[in-house]
Formats: sequence, C-alpha cells, structure tokens
Amino acid sequence: MRRRKFLATSAGIPLLFNQLPRDLSSSRMFSALSSEPDERVLVLIQLSGGNDGLNTLIPLDQYDNLAAVRPTLILPENSLLNLDAERAFHPALEGVRDIWEAGELAIVQDVSYPEQNRSHFRSTDIWHTGSDSNEYLPTGWIGRTLDIDHPTYPANYPNPDFIDPIAITVGNSVSETCQGHASNFSLTVNNPFNATSILEGAGGTLPTTLRGPELDYLRTSVAQTNQYSATVKAKAEAGNSLVDYPENNTLATRLKYVAQMISGGLQSKVYVVTLGGFDTHGEQIEAGDSTSGKHAELLLQLSEAVAAFQADIKALGLGERVIGMTYSEFGRRIRENGGLGTDHGTAAPMFLFGECVNAGVLGNNPTIDIAVDELEGVAMQYDFRDVYGSVLEDWFGVEGTVVRDVLHETYTKLPIIRNCSTIISGTEESAFAKTQLTLAPSPFNNQAQLRFTTKTKGLVRLSVYDVNGSLVETLFERRLPAGDQTVNVDTRQYPTGVIIFHLQRGSEVKVVRGVKH
Repeated sequence: MRRRKFLATSAGIPLLFNQLPRDLSSSRMFSALSSEPDERVLVLIQLSGGNDGLNTLIPLDQYDNLAAVRPTLILPENSLLNLDAERAFHPALEGVRDIWEAGELAIVQDVSYPEQNRSHFRSTDIWHTGSDSNEYLPTGWIGRTLDIDHPTYPANYPNPDFIDPIAITVGNSVSETCQGHASNFSLTVNNPFNATSILEGAGGTLPTTLRGPELDYLRTSVAQTNQYSATVKAKAEAGNSLVDYPENNTLATRLKYVAQMISGGLQSKVYVVTLGGFDTHGEQIEAGDSTSGKHAELLLQLSEAVAAFQADIKALGLGERVIGMTYSEFGRRIRENGGLGTDHGTAAPMFLFGECVNAGVLGNNPTIDIAVDELEGVAMQYDFRDVYGSVLEDWFGVEGTVVRDVLHETYTKLPIIRNCSTIISGTEESAFAKTQLTLAPSPFNNQAQLRFTTKTKGLVRLSVYDVNGSLVETLFERRLPAGDQTVNVDTRQYPTGVIIFHLQRGSEVKVVRGVKH
C-alpha cells in the first residue's frame, strides 16, 4: 500500500494540524533558496467550483453580444468597474480594482488546458497535478518540484537546515498541489495559534509484517507534526498584522494567518487557501438584480480578503517577497442556463497580485457570438501550466529545463513576473499582439483559410479545438519567416458545429472562432 493511501484511509487518524496534518520540509529547488528570512513566498487561492470568468472580468467590446446571450445575468453597464476601454470588473471587485490601479495586478486571459474535462473532481486533479487531460499523476506540480531536492523525504525532517514546513495549507484538508512521491510536503493548519501536541506513544519494536513500514511512517509523521506545530505556533505569535481584515470572511481570516506567519519569520515558501462555492448552476444572481446573488457574494469575499492581505503585506514591508495567484478548475459556459446560473465551461482568467507581478493584461478579450452554441465555453488562450511554470522559473528561480520536466515539454514562459528593481508600466504589446488572425469563409464546409502576419521569424503553433475545448488536431508547430502567412486547412474530418483555431507564438496568442456546416 502506498504511504499516501495509507494515511488517507487509516481510520481514526486525522490529517490536520490541530487534527494531525501531513508533514513537509523546505527545499533548495525553489530559487537556490536556503532558509534565509528574505525568501520568496507564493500564496495560492483556489476558487473551488468553477468561477464564471465572464461575470468576473467583463469584455466591454463584447458587451452587447454578451447581453444577448446572457439577458438575465448581464450586469448593468453603469455598474461595472472599468479597468480600461476594453475591460471591466464585476462591481463587487472594488478591492481588486484598487490593486489594479496600484499597478500590482496581472491578469492572464482565458486560461485552461487542451481537452478540457468539465468534471469538478477530474479537472481539479488536473490543475493540482499539472497533468495532461489523459494523464493521471500521483504527485502535485509543487510536490514534484520539491521531490527533486528531497528524494528521501520525509525521513530526517525537520532538521537544522530545514526547521519549518515549506508549504502550508490553511484550511481543513491538505493541498494535493504539494503531494510528493512519498509524502505531501504541505502542513495543514486550521489556526496557527491553537496548535496542540499529539500523543506519540511509547514506541517499541516495529512488527516484521507488511504493516511495519507503515507504522514507522506514521510514527515519523506524528513526531514531525509535533515539531512543526510548535514552530508554526511560535512564529505566528511572533508575527503581526497592521491592517483591519473584514469580519465574517473565512478567506480573509486565513489570509491574515498567512500574513502573521510570514511576518513572524516562518520560512514556508507556499501557502494554499481555498474559497468554495463557485459552482453557480443556480442562484448565481438574485432574480431581478444581476449585481447581487451567490457570485457577487463570493467575489466580494475574495476582493475584500485579497485587498486587506495585499495592504497588510505592504505595510509589513514584505511587498517584494510575496505574490498571490488565483485559480479555478474551469470557467462557465458563455450562454446562461435559464435557471439564474451558468453551467460548466472551459477557460477563465487568472489573477496574480503583488509588487513584483508584471501588471497588466496578457491576452485578448474572448469573442462572444450571439449564435453561440449552448455547450460552448470561453476558448482557451493560455495553458495553465505555462502560468505555473512561469512562476516557478521567474519567481522561484527553477531552471526552464526542470520546469519542462515537471510540467510539460511545450512549456512557454509568460511575462507575468518582473524584476522588482525595474519599474515598468505594464505588459508590452509586440507587433504580433496587434496582428489579427482571420478565417474565411465562415461558416465553412470542407476547406477553410487562415491568414495572419508575423513581423519577425519565430516558432508558431497552430491548433484546432471543438466546442467542448477538445483538441481536434495540431496543424503545425514550426518556425515561420517574417511576413504575411496563409494556411489552407482541410476540414473534412472536423466535427460539425463550433471550431476554434488557436495560434500561439511565444507568450502571444490569437484565437478565431468558426462554424463548420
């Protein structure tokens, strides 16, 4: 039996800090990091349930078409929080809008993965492990990275070099993002100030049966938990919080704990918190008022919690050490479902915040067609693993070759993290970013033609997806010369209905929607 399965299924053995967590250590893999107090920290915020990106970040240039396919859910235009001429936030996101205006928010448009699986369980597993959609991995994307430096973990941890857990899950269950080969590198903390010791027992000789190694592992876990508990509690008590957090907001309370642990000197590199409830098939809005309802309440909790946390981190002088990132297992469908809600879709935006993010918007607004298929989700622009990999490489200093081994071979670094010593105004647009990808004819039958322009030579990948986000085929991945490009596509084998053509050149993406008859 695998140790992971044994711990997860052993009757009567809680797996939480304050209820017995799994254990963890620090790692040199992250950024040539040792155990210095100025190491970088990543805070992951999971929006569990599938966040509706089109009700979070509204494409103003598509507003009329969005209103046509979401006549009940559409937010009044005069209620929106404009970011620029092309995009606006839900009115509940005032705190996040303030972070944007401070130049401390990066938005990555339409993030998903090829062959989108619209199951909560499976899609969450894919986002946590960083796997392909047809691949089942037993390890998380962070845990796999840590395994490289700590192949024998959990033996001999904590130790004088690594006295703190490298990752903390603040909540009720361990985060699978940190699952390593032999053990989870994450310590689960309900409340760092209420740490209690667990009775370790008298020890004794291990049985020679198959249960012997499992009992040894369990004893090690209990002993490690007690050591980590005392360390976490002491450092949280030594920490501070300099701003008022909103009351009756569980996410805000958990982020306040994170700020206190970091400021108290805890050397954990990754913190994971979760806000649930985003599966808004119904009651996404209140009847007759699209600015209120379940989704508005969730976005308000998120916005107030993140705004307070970011203000606290800056007040504590930790602004150049900490970034945060939101993620959700999928977006919602473009067309409303007729029941005051939306159903499981494909892509949605990701937010990264902090003084060291490359503030701005990466990607284009999604295109909304008034004849949108009822199954159609927002088309993917960016693979979520490219976001993960860019954080590993540019925030934690993991080599690009290692990122490819940990995540996927076609990883492309995205410009979402900046050098904090360099002041920039936002993500620069290249000539390619201003280029249009055009499709003719549309609708099409057995043949279609794509046109675009490359101002400089470079590697270009052209892929085709169906209405559900499943990969139909990759037309090519090759270096193209500078100039106008024409691609004739044989579409006879394509399924009828909506077809998405996806063009990527480095971190820049173009998407065009067509319909096959």
